[in-house]
Amino acid sequence: MASAGAPAAAVPTLAPPLEQLRHLARELRLLLPGVRVGEARETSKEFNRETFWSRLNEAAVKVSGEATTLTEVFSRLPLPSPQETQRFCEQVHAAIQAIIAIYYSLPKDQGITLRKLVRSATVDIVDGMAQLVEVLFITPSPENNDLISCNNVWVACQQVPRIPRDNKAAALLMLTKSVDFVKDAHEEMERAVEEYDPYCGLLNDTEEDNSDNYGDEGDDVLGCPNNRDLYWSEEDQELITPCLALVRASKAGLKKIRILVAENGKKDQVAQLDDIVDISDEISPSVDDLALSIYPPMCHLTVRINSAKLVSVLKKALEITKASHVNPQPEDSWIPLLVNAVDHCMNRIKELTQSELEL
Repeated sequence: MASAGAPAAAVPTLAPPLEQLRHLARELRLLLPGVRVGEARETSKEFNRETFWSRLNEAAVKVSGEATTLTEVFSRLPLPSPQETQRFCEQVHAAIQAIIAIYYSLPKDQGITLRKLVRSATVDIVDGMAQLVEVLFITPSPENNDLISCNNVWVACQQVPRIPRDNKAAALLMLTKSVDFVKDAHEEMERAVEEYDPYCGLLNDTEEDNSDNYGDEGDDVLGCPNNRDLYWSEEDQELITPCLALVRASKAGLKKIRILVAENGKKDQVAQLDDIVDISDEISPSVDDLALSIYPPMCHLTVRINSAKLVSVLKKALEITKASHVNPQPEDSWIPLLVNAVDHCMNRIKELTQSELEL
């Protein structure tokens, strides 16, 4: 028994509530880089798909609940005591750590495409919680920002049950997104061509407004009809035609690849499905680059370079698909026909841009 004169044990002093929130937000932010590049953890246990998804869903529900609790207690005054704040922070940190650990338990052999979707969902949850905590320690009051940030966590958690459950389903989801992106880009290109001069009304109005003020100098004013940077020349219009055909071919190729994966894709052939998705993911950005390069003022050499890039990616996607299990009939004529159409488009683009190379 300690003597009466012995000094009492020092009780650690807890930081004020808002300082604890600041520290929690910093800790959550430090977790994000590891999640974005995290590898699957090796384990001797056999992977159980049903158990994994059950645990991930439960963890998302837990995080959502902690976000709600945190918002409720820090959106009103008085703030919780330092002791209570410590408990809330520990619960949030534990919930986030738990869902990250579950993501890490998903093996690579379940498919890289699937892991990317789970990783993306996990990143959104961690980032959403970090944003919420940051808002709460900056403005500890019932402001709309608190509810909006909390809603971001809820939305991220609600996406977890919607994640595809196997790599084939994940591949189909990503291919569908690629098809939609290319479809949108193609429609925008067609709209621009149909309208031909989206600035026509604006330019005419500007000409009328400035004709009296500028006189002959109006021809040099940005926005006047004589500024050819806002128009397509006849040569530009001629070049746009094979570019549009090339984008249509890209859309057709992606649609056909998606159909083959849906009809013939095997869940256990994860590597081949991943390869198809990886190369197909490059088509949409390449289409975007080409689409942007056709707007005036058009640089024909840039159009040629972007077209060549798209052709290379598209043909590689077709080759990988043709050699994979999703194409049970390698002699199927649709791939050679599409390749021929793509080559025809590219040859026409080369013809129309040859003068640029000779300058």
